[in-house]
Amino acid sequence: MRFAKAIKPALTVITAGAACLACLMTGNVQPAQADTYSDLVNAQNQHAASAQRESELKAQLAGVSDELAQKILELDDLTNNKIAAAQVKVTEANEAAATAQDEADAAADRLTAAQQDKANLEKQIEQTGKDYDDAHAAVAQLAREEMHGSNASDVMSVVTGATSTEDFVNSMQSRDALSRIEANAASSAATTLNTSMNRSERLAAIEKQIATLKTKADEKAAAAQSAADTAQSERDALDKLRVEGEAKRAELESQVDSLDSQAAKQAAQTVLIQSQVDSYNRQWQKEQAEAANKVDPGTQSNPNTGGTTQTNPSTPSNPGTSGNAGTSTPSVSPGTSGGQGTSNGDVGNMYVAGQCTWWAYERRRQLGIGTPSYLGNGGYWWQSAPSYGLRVDHNPEVGAALSFLPGQDGADGYYGHVAVVEAVYSNGTFLISEMNALAGPYNTNTRTLTNQGQYWFVH
Repeated sequence: MRFAKAIKPALTVITAGAACLACLMTGNVQPAQADTYSDLVNAQNQHAASAQRESELKAQLAGVSDELAQKILELDDLTNNKIAAAQVKVTEANEAAATAQDEADAAADRLTAAQQDKANLEKQIEQTGKDYDDAHAAVAQLAREEMHGSNASDVMSVVTGATSTEDFVNSMQSRDALSRIEANAASSAATTLNTSMNRSERLAAIEKQIATLKTKADEKAAAAQSAADTAQSERDALDKLRVEGEAKRAELESQVDSLDSQAAKQAAQTVLIQSQVDSYNRQWQKEQAEAANKVDPGTQSNPNTGGTTQTNPSTPSNPGTSGNAGTSTPSVSPGTSGGQGTSNGDVGNMYVAGQCTWWAYERRRQLGIGTPSYLGNGGYWWQSAPSYGLRVDHNPEVGAALSFLPGQDGADGYYGHVAVVEAVYSNGTFLISEMNALAGPYNTNTRTLTNQGQYWFVH
């Protein structure tokens, strides 16, 4: 199957450069290459943050056996450094491949148009002969029509300074050639030259142009294929890292209970949660790539609704709730007492698939917490929730939705943002999971924030 048809749909979905609608977090994306001063500063800051996180983890793991501590540190490095860097490479490679494919398609279209021009001209030659001059005939006819009943020589003299009809025709042709604006790059040679060539000469010009366009089309197609191969290689490398992460997490989960220190348990819990949340990215991307290659004639969602669209196309299957990395899954059922969740207004996940609102609903559902289906944009959940009977306050709790105000902590200035609390720690910090914050739709990540009463939590 030709590359253009086979891979482009998947690139469209997987590419993380799509605009965030309900939950764009601006200012957090780290560039992949330090090729400018600002890029270098960002890379240095990222390295410093990584070193600081490693130092804090080591302090929390003091007294833990070297073998277990090393496993926790390795999983943290894999999730927060290696996988994050690989995701950036995938995003850039996908974008490059999509651009290269667009250029290849455009080159192929120009070649097709030129070949059609040739076919049309060959038909005309069969009808009128190869020496017929279209432009000369057209201008001559125009001259006859426009100057009918007038003093032709005077008009020609005034307009062009010509002293004969032949001079007038030639002059008008020259003016037309100079003022012509090219609208079709594919037939530019034929269009430009048809003012001074007969059909035989124009056919030769088109054939020459076709040869040039074919060379360019072949070059663009080869470049597109190369870019696609690079993108696939980067995606395979990322997937390999995530498989490795899942294996390390499974191995580590069975050993967490052996930790005696509360600080060590908190460190391990955070690392495990971060790894688990990232593992969803692997599933989302796999399922979305598969969905992209299927024809879906159904109604598509409107991406400009900021998370309030009724339709939910190509919704991935639920990732399940196994291996929650020590999170305290609420035992309350939707709509019952316990202070979290409600069945009131919960008719399913009606938020735009891949957005922060979609994730917040889905993650809370995994944790056994019901969420109204029409709370609106993420930054306004805290305002909408009370009308459904949900508790809203400034206290983080596992499973609570954190409704970032528009512009808060880098949230979009109009839509705001929403995330889900994954863990709450005794030092006043808490861990959140979020989607479409750093790497586009269907990409989840975690962050640790400090609660100073500035956040609104929907329980």
